[in-house]
Amino acid sequence: MLAVIDYGGGNLGSLCSALERRGARFTLTDDADAVAAADAAILPGDGAFGATMRALEGRGLGDAIRAVIGAGKPFLGICVGMQLLYERSDEHGEHRGFGAFAGSIERFRRAPRVPHMGWNELERVGEHPFTKGLENGAYAYFLHGYRAEIGVETVAASEHGERFTAIAARGNVMGTQFHPEKSQSTGALLLDNFLRIAAA
Repeated sequence: MLAVIDYGGGNLGSLCSALERRGARFTLTDDADAVAAADAAILPGDGAFGATMRALEGRGLGDAIRAVIGAGKPFLGICVGMQLLYERSDEHGEHRGFGAFAGSIERFRRAPRVPHMGWNELERVGEHPFTKGLENGAYAYFLHGYRAEIGVETVAASEHGERFTAIAARGNVMGTQFHPEKSQSTGALLLDNFLRIAAA
């Protein structure tokens, strides 16, 4: 079973609708034991890094996420959910993430405006089953003021005054800085790829 993690925030409605359109079997849950026992998990994110991490830890979901990742089960983080997969963030203070990806989340330095909101092109810079079939120059919908620099886990980049990580993936762990559930055909392709990975 696929678990969609409910920590009291995140863009749950549109994500669940997108999964339902794909015919996915999933459960929306805030139960740590259910998340840890799931075959795969998705962490949608909305809001600040530190507040989201506190909400997860307060519900026991932080350890459940670590268990899923550590067991090699497919895991997808969306927006702030992806940012939490990095080692740290300086958003409103210093905060530690799950450390599945190397690097830190920092505010845009050279962006024409913050937050970065709207449609932007994706640049393929690496390979992973999660991005199979993704065309270079495909568009995705972003809404964020903090970003990860290009790093070893970056498989797609985008630019908003500076290049940043749009998709990160390594092994069983995947993340999108943008919202696939709002990114039309681009998001549908990625969600389909994740569901295939989860079912394998």
